[in-house]
Amino acid sequence: MQATQSYIEQNKEKFLEELFSILRIPSVSADPKYKTDVAKTADAVAEAMKLVGVNNVTVYPTKGHPIVYGDYVFDSSLPTVLVYGHYDVQPPDPLDLWDTPPFEPTIKKTEIHPNGAIFARGSCDDKGQFFMHLKAFEAMHKNNELYCNVKFMIEGEEEVGSVHLGQFCKENKELLKCDMVMISDTGIISNDTPSITVGLRGLSYVEVEVVGPNRDLHSGVYGGAVPNPAQVLCDMLASLKDENKHITIPGFYDDVVNLSSEDRDAMNQAPFNKDEYMKGLGIDATMGESGYTVIEQTSIRPTLEINGIWGGYIGEGAKTVLPSKAYAKISMRLVPNQKSDAITQLFKDYFTSIAPKGVQVKVTPHHGGEAAVTPSNTPEYKAAALAMEKSYGKTPIPVRGGGSIPIVALFESVLEVKTVLMGFGLDSDDIHSPNEHYGVENFFKGIQTIPYFHKYYSQLKQNS
Repeated sequence: MQATQSYIEQNKEKFLEELFSILRIPSVSADPKYKTDVAKTADAVAEAMKLVGVNNVTVYPTKGHPIVYGDYVFDSSLPTVLVYGHYDVQPPDPLDLWDTPPFEPTIKKTEIHPNGAIFARGSCDDKGQFFMHLKAFEAMHKNNELYCNVKFMIEGEEEVGSVHLGQFCKENKELLKCDMVMISDTGIISNDTPSITVGLRGLSYVEVEVVGPNRDLHSGVYGGAVPNPAQVLCDMLASLKDENKHITIPGFYDDVVNLSSEDRDAMNQAPFNKDEYMKGLGIDATMGESGYTVIEQTSIRPTLEINGIWGGYIGEGAKTVLPSKAYAKISMRLVPNQKSDAITQLFKDYFTSIAPKGVQVKVTPHHGGEAAVTPSNTPEYKAAALAMEKSYGKTPIPVRGGGSIPIVALFESVLEVKTVLMGFGLDSDDIHSPNEHYGVENFFKGIQTIPYFHKYYSQLKQNS
């Protein structure tokens, strides 16, 4: 292991430059105009696999964006780790809020990252994090210090719901056969407090459309008499939560399992400073469901958030119109036992039922996925904990994350294996936002930690 760690130390600049070459490709899966760039990124990932010695590298086409697979299976007596990641990224908009171009990676020092952070779309979510595994593999392979067989599956549709991954997994169960799945698409509490994610929320994502008159109207001639879709939409959205920020959709909470007071007390032992949290976000108050702490609101409670809203004239200057249509995009984060299809239907039925006369409402489901909880008493989790303790000098804290990685539940049902979520990002890294970044030291800490995981996992698995 010493040779592996020395190799990592000696090749840090090379690793960064190689990551930058992938970050420069705008692999935005949600926007068709980037389709060629997404395919180009898949090819770049495949080439990166080949360069570090991965075998059987193949770019598998799907009805959407490609899936890149490769493996290094050298000893059937050793456990096999399947590394999952995604090379697609969120749209960079709004571009004017970026301090540097989103696809020109730039290293800048920040208060949280005094040694510098990589500013680029995808730097943390997830190009920088899956790339850690390729570089860790390179270091282990070069120095003959491999402890596990390794398979890589890096997809290009995670940011749009992994719509074709399930079918790929079902059709390629033998190819993907493994003892566990490793994902680095999560984070840690802080650079001083390592943690491992043991739970993720599910997701239901919908778009709504409110239609009123058959054309945009003069707001002076018709205003005050004709239903205004923009105003109606705002009223309807506002009614989805009550004064306690409790979601008002009938049946929404029916399947929510309430944690015991002991479990809630335990999760609130994680280091958290509310004043610092608000200061970092530039707000003077939080606004969540009554009766729950911020840690609980962002992990064990379901949510409903408006992700975008538009309609009417939004150009420069004034145009006095009463819009014909108004739209919104809405995401609902779900907790274990809530099913995304059922919640989507509950939303659709309720939202349609509260529409006033004079307008028509359409609800279009986009994508969803189920919540997942991973056990902390398995060889997989214990190996991750030992690896992080080795790197950080502290035992990591198990935490539940607020985000969604729907494929965790997919892997458990189709591949029948557990997943370990060992990520190295921070909540402050602005993923999905302008100025997304990833600490340089976090990137290297991941590369240094992953080989220890392989070593400990191999030992624990063979002794279990």
